[in-house]
Amino acid sequence: MPRRWLFKTEPDDYSYGDLEQEKKTVWDGVSNNLALKNLREVRLGDEVLIYHSGDEKAIVGLAEAISDAYPDPKEPDEKIVVVNLKPKRRMSRPLTLPEIKAIEELRDFDLVRLPRLSVMPVSAAQWECLQDLLKH
Repeated sequence: MPRRWLFKTEPDDYSYGDLEQEKKTVWDGVSNNLALKNLREVRLGDEVLIYHSGDEKAIVGLAEAISDAYPDPKEPDEKIVVVNLKPKRRMSRPLTLPEIKAIEELRDFDLVRLPRLSVMPVSAAQWECLQDLLKH
């Protein structure tokens, strides 16, 4: 069964719209140790929520990993990894951080607990809760 993740991006640097336009991308630029540890776990077929950081602070789209994580060919340090992504769909509306923080079931979500983390796992329960929020 594919795992689920949330990847953060600064939309001024790279937005979900850029991913839609390009049809696929190499997700790189991750340097935090915990984020890299998480990124190393990404596998082909995993689903990825794309979160715009900065002023927007919202989940805006869904992507799919089209490769396993692999060492970044542009980096001499093999601990630095990247993954290839393709867009799946834009959310019906942005799901904002204040909305997410207001849900009791999501208080342990890394997005709430570790605000600087750029790559994080999303549990099945968290995923269901987020999908429910998007239906409203």
